Amino acid sequence: MRLGPGGGTWRLRPGNPPSMSRYDTIWYGAQLATMTAGGAPYGAIQDGAIAARDGAIAWIGRRCDLPDAPERLAGRAVDVGGRWVTPGLIDPHTHLVFAGDRVADFERRVAGQSYVAAASGGSGIAHTVAMTRAADEETLYRDAAGRMRAMIASGSTTIEVKSGYGLDVETELRLLRVARRLGRELGITVRSTYLGAHVVPPEYAGRRDAYLALVCDEMLPRIVGENLADAVDVFCDEIAFSPAESARVLDAAWRLGLAVKVHADQIADTGAAALAAQFGALSADHLERAGDSGVAALAGAGTVAVLLPGAFYYLRETVKPPIDALRAHGVPIALATDCNPGTSPVTTLPTVLNMACVLFGLTPEEALAGVTRNAARALGLQDRGVLRTGMRCDLALWDVASPAELCYWLGTTRCAGVVVNGSDYLGYPPVLAQRPIEQG
Repeated sequence: MRLGPGGGTWRLRPGNPPSMSRYDTIWYGAQLATMTAGGAPYGAIQDGAIAARDGAIAWIGRRCDLPDAPERLAGRAVDVGGRWVTPGLIDPHTHLVFAGDRVADFERRVAGQSYVAAASGGSGIAHTVAMTRAADEETLYRDAAGRMRAMIASGSTTIEVKSGYGLDVETELRLLRVARRLGRELGITVRSTYLGAHVVPPEYAGRRDAYLALVCDEMLPRIVGENLADAVDVFCDEIAFSPAESARVLDAAWRLGLAVKVHADQIADTGAAALAAQFGALSADHLERAGDSGVAALAGAGTVAVLLPGAFYYLRETVKPPIDALRAHGVPIALATDCNPGTSPVTTLPTVLNMACVLFGLTPEEALAGVTRNAARALGLQDRGVLRTGMRCDLALWDVASPAELCYWLGTTRCAGVVVNGSDYLGYPPVLAQRPIEQG
């Protein structure tokens, strides 16, 4: 027996013993947004069921097509009570590990100061670097874990975490170790990205070449040697690194066998999108000022466009990413929180879904694809992002009447629970309870 939310008890349907079961768990009575492309909107299956075995989806379809009763097929059968089930959400661009805040920057921007002016005035990224260098690993982990738990509570089961607020050898390594630890201890997939080429740190002012040598010749080999990163990112823009400087970092990463990503054309069209395509980058991110030739290059390379509406909103941008060009060229569009202390203090992907629809004009289906199948592609992950047999069983369960409602609510989460690798996630929110079968 289990206590129900009203203080009553629920009688749970027993399943077969695990050794006699075809599946570990079946969730049934679900509306499934499989997010497979080319069929029904959202790839929807009404009154569906999904079964997991050994952490993977072993069966999915209409409940009426199950070969037997759920409780006879699985060790555990969960009636989700008509809730919508999507793939676990995927956040492919965050700067989650940092110390301090940039509230003062926010106040200055509200008063009219530009992002570029802040970056050149000793605040901005440089302020966060100073705060982060002074923080120990336990503090960085504690603060980042709190932010990540909020992400999980809103349906995220895979999260990318960048470094880039250390800009010296030991702090960059510390940030990446924290990222790896977050995945181990919080029990979700964390993809770690090295962003040493974020900006030039103050101690290397006037010595850009020397800093790039540190990034390419010392930091990168140590990171690879300790297996601390899955990819390398570079900020290619007017306030950061030129295309030639960025190419130096990307080439070094490529030679060491790491995937690459690019912060591209946020402030000016520097040709960063084309550079990302040249190196076969997993993604080019931001893209507000990318031109048509850059977008065409992304399409040719199969590079994903990761759009960051939180930064657009916080910076009060007026130039939108080239949505129509991305659509016309068939570039996959992903979305991310860009969680960071300065330009996007956002921790919830449902907020980003709303912003992408309202600010960028994406349809709700495009937005949801942007945090599922296209976000998986932006991280080079082929085992998730859609619900189909053989894929990793990461799920998010929602108290909504339609998938479009995920883009509608702002400032709240409709997430009823998440499943990670076939198991109920034991953090917040609580494990999804079974639908009452008999209440007494």
